Amino acid sequence: MNVASQAESLESVWHGVKRLRGDPTVPPHASIVVPVNARADLENVLDIVGDVSRYEGSRTFEVVLVINNYPADAPPRELATYAAAGMRTVGIPAAWQKGEVVSFTARIPGARAAASQSLVQFDADCRVPNPTPLLDWYVSRLEEGAAAAYTRVGYYDLRPLWSVRARIAVHHGARWAKRNILHIPTLRGSNYAINRSLFLALYDQGLLMDDLNVGPTVKAKGGSVAYSSERDLLVLTSGRKFQGGWLKLIRYLGYRLGYNVRMIPARRHDRRRDARYHREPMR
Repeated sequence: MNVASQAESLESVWHGVKRLRGDPTVPPHASIVVPVNARADLENVLDIVGDVSRYEGSRTFEVVLVINNYPADAPPRELATYAAAGMRTVGIPAAWQKGEVVSFTARIPGARAAASQSLVQFDADCRVPNPTPLLDWYVSRLEEGAAAAYTRVGYYDLRPLWSVRARIAVHHGARWAKRNILHIPTLRGSNYAINRSLFLALYDQGLLMDDLNVGPTVKAKGGSVAYSSERDLLVLTSGRKFQGGWLKLIRYLGYRLGYNVRMIPARRHDRRRDARYHREPMR
């Protein structure tokens, strides 16, 4: 995106974010937290911000961008330009912690900076087709006492390959089985809401290392987790990284099975052992 196009896009975003936030002297109903990989998603994130800015309900929301993964001596200019466009920006040159998923760890400073007790978590490459019913549903569930909530997730930008289709089918099937047979909440980083105080308390106790184990941990601690499969609450996440290939699919399924077994239990994790799943700060 060239400078002129970005300026035009930011002008449009500024009006939407300003309307979304409402009176800045009053805490918002919820804080929308989005980790942003400075090496990949500085431009992409404007799409999700634009989506939520189309909200037409009566509640107010702030947008908190946690921009991370950049040289400490060369912070991206977007930290300032996005803040000037009405978003709250938090800069973390290196968010990764040993044994943790960096896209999850980057949510923590965003949660600490949030002005609301209700957090809505998205990824920078998500799309929200219907922001008004989705955001209202999230706020309502947390106001009614749910500790966390989540909705359906779909994909866009998928390659038209049978191996990719098989991967998505297995993914949805596994989530259905965990949710309906094993009664394991299947929150994922690209789409969930959670009480801020609980989220930070569980993290500070060493119980959270990945979005994958947020739901099971909340449930194990006695918190209720709400779910909806309504189509107008769907959130789309990018399938751009799915390259395809049957051998890759088999390797992936083996990896995910082992990863689920280790990460889902609600216990304090040994970072020295779990770090073998996250030896590099991969997203």
